[in-house]
Amino acid sequence: MNIDVIESELNNAQQALSDLTGNITVFGSARIAQDDPLAVEAYRLGRLLSDHGFNVLTGAGPGIMEAINHGAFEGKSKSIGLNIRLPKEQNPNPYLDECLMFEHFFTRKVTLIKHADACVFFPGGFGTTDELMEVLTLVQTRKGKNIKIFLFGIDFWTPLIEWFKRLEAVEYINQVDLDSFCMTDDINQILTEVKE
Repeated sequence: MNIDVIESELNNAQQALSDLTGNITVFGSARIAQDDPLAVEAYRLGRLLSDHGFNVLTGAGPGIMEAINHGAFEGKSKSIGLNIRLPKEQNPNPYLDECLMFEHFFTRKVTLIKHADACVFFPGGFGTTDELMEVLTLVQTRKGKNIKIFLFGIDFWTPLIEWFKRLEAVEYINQVDLDSFCMTDDINQILTEVKE
């Protein structure tokens, strides 16, 4: 791990994104096909957010990221991707107004969260879960700004939330932590609440 690369990535991202306001970061699986119902909803959300003046940020990859960027790209605001260099190269999806490159997952994650006014989590795997836990921890500990957090897909996220409730029952977390996010199946609810 090269400290100079880390500093450069964070500085470059700050310069590229610092003037943008109204940013919504969307996370989700890279393994979902574009005709999957989740991708269709992600596309619709991207378009809605973009047409209502919100820039959309993703990890620039395929799956949910491609779908949300596609919708945002066809809308009125910016579609921005933060791509990661991997051993098996992840090519950025083609629906980006701007694409920033990262060597490190954590600098990319910091950037995706730091510049967000809200975060939306579609179903995903380890990466999506890692990003969700980071955001929840930052909000809980007040080490990040208090942003709106949406978990899209009630059936998918319910088992995790049941586990969170067990954590609350043994006082590892508090009820206020459970109130820090919203589960929904309705992209219009997300749009309404980010506009408030």
